[in-house]
Amino acid sequence: MADHGIAPRMARGLLLAGACLVMASPFLWMGLTSLMGQLEVFSGGSMLPRVPRWSNYPEALTAQPFARYFLNSLVFATAVAAGQVATSATAGYAFARIDFPGRNGLFMLFLSTMMVPAVVVLIPRFLVIDALDWIDTYQGLISTELVSVWGIFLMRQYFRTVPRELEDAARVDGAGHLRIFWSVGLPLAKPAVATLALFAFVDAWKNLLWPLLVTRSMEMRVVEVGIAAFHSTYEINWPYQMAAGVAAVLPIALLFLFTQRYFVRGIQLEGIR
Repeated sequence: MADHGIAPRMARGLLLAGACLVMASPFLWMGLTSLMGQLEVFSGGSMLPRVPRWSNYPEALTAQPFARYFLNSLVFATAVAAGQVATSATAGYAFARIDFPGRNGLFMLFLSTMMVPAVVVLIPRFLVIDALDWIDTYQGLISTELVSVWGIFLMRQYFRTVPRELEDAARVDGAGHLRIFWSVGLPLAKPAVATLALFAFVDAWKNLLWPLLVTRSMEMRVVEVGIAAFHSTYEINWPYQMAAGVAAVLPIALLFLFTQRYFVRGIQLEGIR
């Protein structure tokens, strides 16, 4: 009977290994291509570089001001993550614990906005930013990304799992909603806060459409926009393009490597009622 149990496990393991290989193959190809010569890519030979050209990385990353692009992406992603944590935690707590008129209807209205495609509101957002004269500025880039309906939903669902007895004890001591939120609710919600911050950071880092629309100068470009512009300049130089792509993916890959438990936690939290 033990043999009957081993075979299915081996089959599942092989299936998962094959699926992982298929999913990782584009990244492997990108990494290998980044180490080839420009003509070697089109030779049709081996997928492995004959002699790895590590010089492709400094040459590609200095062909355009990628240091500035990375700095802009870091500022953008960090500010968006901090803003979404602040707005989502406060709104989520209010929806979960404060009984005010129209609470459920307002929450459903918030959730309904998740059904609206993001591209639909691009033009209204741009017109607002343009009217404020914030085009090609950090405030124009960041301000419209500071609220996440998904983040509000996540935090609201998590706060609903916090035992009310802890809040009642604080209320007996004379604490109000703000004090209870800051001293009781928020410390207990650290797993949800970390998950939200991680997802917000990654989403902002890989954001292309909004930064492409609201920035104009090279000094304000983020990494994704910089790579898009890099492609038009070095259209036939695949090693340079792949080197820039690897450099853009590497921070997120390292972030995921060290914080993958929060990605798993985020999937679990979505099912909280």
